[in-house]
Amino acid sequence: MKSYLQLMRPANLVTAVSDVLAGLSLAALATVVATLPGNQPVWLLLISTIGLYGGGVVLNDVFDAQLDAVERPERAIPSGRVSLGQASALGVGLLVLGIGLAFLYSPTTGGIAALTAGLAVFYNRFGKHMSWFGPINMGLCRGFNLLLGVGAVGAAAVANLWWLALVPVIYIAAITMISRDEVHGGKRMTLYAAAGLYLLVSTAQLVMAYRSGTLALTIGFVALHLFLIGRPLIKAIQNPVGPNIGGAVKAGVLSLIVMNAAWVSVAGNWQLALGTLLLLPLSIWLAKAFAVT
Repeated sequence: MKSYLQLMRPANLVTAVSDVLAGLSLAALATVVATLPGNQPVWLLLISTIGLYGGGVVLNDVFDAQLDAVERPERAIPSGRVSLGQASALGVGLLVLGIGLAFLYSPTTGGIAALTAGLAVFYNRFGKHMSWFGPINMGLCRGFNLLLGVGAVGAAAVANLWWLALVPVIYIAAITMISRDEVHGGKRMTLYAAAGLYLLVSTAQLVMAYRSGTLALTIGFVALHLFLIGRPLIKAIQNPVGPNIGGAVKAGVLSLIVMNAAWVSVAGNWQLALGTLLLLPLSIWLAKAFAVT
């Protein structure tokens, strides 16, 4: 069982749940809804995103099996603890679960889930090998995952807030740029570019919070987020070797929870923002037992 969980990256799954919570809150803000949609099984979307993200990362290891046999022989597939067929079945099954539960919630969220799954498979097979589109492709997966939460409010909310998906695209593109060098080391210019993208995301959050009248609440979450991603990134810039870059990637992924908590705070929902932030200790605990990258 542990080997299958290793394939699914449990710590990362928690960050996917925070995406949906952020999308829900922003949609509620835009539609002037004080609370989450009533009489809706929101848990369907939380499990759906776990299936989508889990299926995507499992299939990533399936497509990378030959490369991992050389660079990461200790991983579940190249080590023989999980066969290629078993991993493939797990990955496809999780994606089907994610899409099915989203359609059970509504046709809108079902369509978003299907697009997210398609983007994940495309990235695993083709996107990761594209120098310029690869980071965008991975970012789109997160962007549509955010829209999965927005879609819980309805199709009209997605039509009005589709542009929010661009923010995770920028953030994940930064992480993907860094992650490409975590095995062999990288270049400082790439790390500086990633830092610029991180700052762009935080600026967008602060501007939106200012316009929503929630800047006093949001600024603390944004500051915490910049602190958590900034320390390991500065270390990697000072010495861009593989382990340092890997630490910057890990921090960027786990800190997605803090970034999403900041989005929730933009909506003025401090209770849910705090609840989302509390997912971070769970993700960190899981990251100690299971790989993040």
